[in-house]
Amino acid sequence: MKGGTAMERTTCCVVGGGPAGMVLALLLARSGVDVTVLEKHGDFLRDFRGDTVHPSTLALLDDLGLAERFARLPQRRVHTVQLPVGTSRSNVTVGDLSVLPGPYNYVAMVPQWDLLDLLADEAGREPAFHLRMNTEATDFLIESGRVTGVRYRTSDGRTGELRALLTVACDGRGSLARARPELGLHGFACPMDAWWFRLPRREDDPQGLVGAAGDRFLTAMIDRGDYWQCAGLIPKGTDAERRAAGLDRFLAQFAAAAPWMAGRVHAVRSWDEVKLLDVRLDRLRRWHRPGLLCIGDAAHAMSPVFGIGINLAVQDAVAAARCLTGPLRRGTVGLRDVRRVQRRRLPTTVATQALQRTAHARFIAPVLQGRPPLGSAARARRVARLLAESRWVRRIPAYFIGYGALRERPPAAAVRQQP
Repeated sequence: MKGGTAMERTTCCVVGGGPAGMVLALLLARSGVDVTVLEKHGDFLRDFRGDTVHPSTLALLDDLGLAERFARLPQRRVHTVQLPVGTSRSNVTVGDLSVLPGPYNYVAMVPQWDLLDLLADEAGREPAFHLRMNTEATDFLIESGRVTGVRYRTSDGRTGELRALLTVACDGRGSLARARPELGLHGFACPMDAWWFRLPRREDDPQGLVGAAGDRFLTAMIDRGDYWQCAGLIPKGTDAERRAAGLDRFLAQFAAAAPWMAGRVHAVRSWDEVKLLDVRLDRLRRWHRPGLLCIGDAAHAMSPVFGIGINLAVQDAVAAARCLTGPLRRGTVGLRDVRRVQRRRLPTTVATQALQRTAHARFIAPVLQGRPPLGSAARARRVARLLAESRWVRRIPAYFIGYGALRERPPAAAVRQQP
């Protein structure tokens, strides 16, 4: 892996070393495009990040010749998504990925830092790839209305400028690009925030992605093998109020929603172990301006519902590489080229966010407000019965969770056979 090189010019500057940034950089470097990634942290070790690797990303890793290396990473394979539906709020399988064609008919639960280390190591084999850790982009360089690179600052206080034919913002919801008024950030109301924490898992526990509901409370639990990564959903903006009410009250609320976990809740010993996620759902009206493209959460922040944000971002990166490799290699990348990426990816983004907004309005908000989900108890019972009885009905959400509305293919030059 290359890092710390005092490079001041590159063909493509990727801001942010998350999944979208690292996938884009790997694909471009394999295709012969000089690419430099700026990552403000010194490593990839951040907890409670999106750790779900869906079939679309698993198939991509296979295309890149990385399936065997990925399979050796510690992971848990999840085939079902379960939610509490109906007046009894018993768990019903709403997505059964096992009905999808193999071999990738599951979600792999892998710590995101392991995936990023794998991508960075593989990209580091390419002479055109450069990774600069501890380097934060602080501003854009703009000349004659065109973004021509970034100003940066390193963790030891050094500053500099990196010029690029194209700058791609992959730096998430806090992206530098999102402050640009011409890009037009548009947000949607979210009914909840999330508390992330861990609880021990036992062998006889349910498997997969499991939801539970209580009195004005929802939780989603991700099976990580020896522990559950848990999200407690709380009404938007109530973090401080609920923390002031005390940890014991929260743990009792969780135990009431998931009684089979009641004996383990005191494994959470302090509020320091409960991390707040400020849930947002928004997107830029324009993902680009001359010399700049935004993808992933920088272009569209996703709700954690269905855990598909990371895979949507990866598919953005694949589409961007396919659209931009030729223009970048020729040195002719222009506004038409970056517009093409948004035109291709926007319908999938809109469809995914519409699905999440429906889940917010019809399921999450009613439960948090003490009302029956799906509009009425009778409707909830009908939905629960349909999902429980029809394996093929579950195929529709399973396919959308697994592959999204549009599956992207990597540039031919980036494809590798398994060793």
